[in-house]
Amino acid sequence: MQEPAPSSAPPANPSDRADIVVIGGGILGLATAREMLARQPGIRLVVLEGERTLAVHQSGHNSGVVHAGLYYAPGSLKARLCTEGKKALEAYCAEKGIVVQRVGKLVVALSAEELPRFETLEARARENGVEGLETVGPERIRELEPNAAGIR
Repeated sequence: MQEPAPSSAPPANPSDRADIVVIGGGILGLATAREMLARQPGIRLVVLEGERTLAVHQSGHNSGVVHAGLYYAPGSLKARLCTEGKKALEAYCAEKGIVVQRVGKLVVALSAEELPRFETLEARARENGVEGLETVGPERIRELEPNAAGIR
């Protein structure tokens, strides 16, 4: 039988107890920990992370895009959570002084054949309460993104 590897962690102290332990220091683990602390102020909460720093896997490799709810069926849970989450994130960032760059998103219909899908996305976005929608033509597309081309 092999001896366990020595640990750099201090020995456990019976008086050092946690009320809640969250395993994983990625975005879900940290969001869960934050919510638990908000719901139960004063609890002793510990986040256990196997890596040396937080959010080093998928959470640290996301695109940084805040989704507005453009693609989800109106009234669906995904649409509701997306739009509510965006508002909550923006409010949190404003409260904490975190800069959010609102650069927008350009959805392009390349041809007349793509217009029905484009119009469906636009209708979904409006029903989901996506703010700042603007339908533009080829000239404005080029102004917004010189490397893009489309009819709408």
